[in-house]
Amino acid sequence: MGKMIQLTASDGHKLDAYRADPAGKPRGAVVVIQEIFGVNSHVKQVADGYAADGYLAIAPAMFDRAQKNFDVGYTPDDIAKGREIRAKVTNDMALKDAQAAVNEAAKAGKVGIVGYCWGGLVAWLASAKVTGLVAAAPYYGGGILDNADLQPKVPVMGHFGDKDAHIPVEGVKQLAEKHPKSLSTLGPSTARRKRVLRSTPSFGGSTSGSFSSTTLTAAKLGPAVRYTSSRSASTSEVAVTACSNLHAVATAARSTPKAVCVRCMPVSP
Repeated sequence: MGKMIQLTASDGHKLDAYRADPAGKPRGAVVVIQEIFGVNSHVKQVADGYAADGYLAIAPAMFDRAQKNFDVGYTPDDIAKGREIRAKVTNDMALKDAQAAVNEAAKAGKVGIVGYCWGGLVAWLASAKVTGLVAAAPYYGGGILDNADLQPKVPVMGHFGDKDAHIPVEGVKQLAEKHPKSLSTLGPSTARRKRVLRSTPSFGGSTSGSFSSTTLTAAKLGPAVRYTSSRSASTSEVAVTACSNLHAVATAARSTPKAVCVRCMPVSP
């Protein structure tokens, strides 16, 4: 569905990005920030998912500054390679590249940013330091707790695993205490939102541990997002479940809802 494009950051650095366009006029845009594994097939599938829901999605190759075309899987060797490249990319570099992606995405309308693992940290930092955003959704972002004093300029919903061995729940609670909104727990229920948000973070080899098989813990920062345990389906709801391998799975509720885990395809809720 998508194609590779090139972006230019404010310092002149040129980076690749995966762009997925919706079938019709975009409802808005989402910038998708990778984990430490590059813009691999999983990240592209996530971007394609947003496009299928009507949004322009752009996934910038955040590691291009250190190594072009970095794209690996989730083996121990891949994790080691990803960490090595990650160490060469500073937060300042990452924010410049995220800004370049937001600038491009803004041509389609309002822009939100979502990031997974290391990308979750970038999304958190971007909420305060990147212009042109209207919302941010970091998932299990390693390093967020070390930047808890950051003051987001846009609404943020932070997602954390309640059994994540690398991001302690106590730290997440302290993060929430520093911001206006409290913690919420999501189980196999529906989350009512004004816009459908597809969220399919990966876990095969992720350095962030795993979600509980029954819950997701979300630090709600910014305007409240209300949750319900209702199982009723409507196009304005997102069903959050977990597959048998503890991957977090979310899908827009449709007439025949079916969650597809991009790590284990297909999986039913």
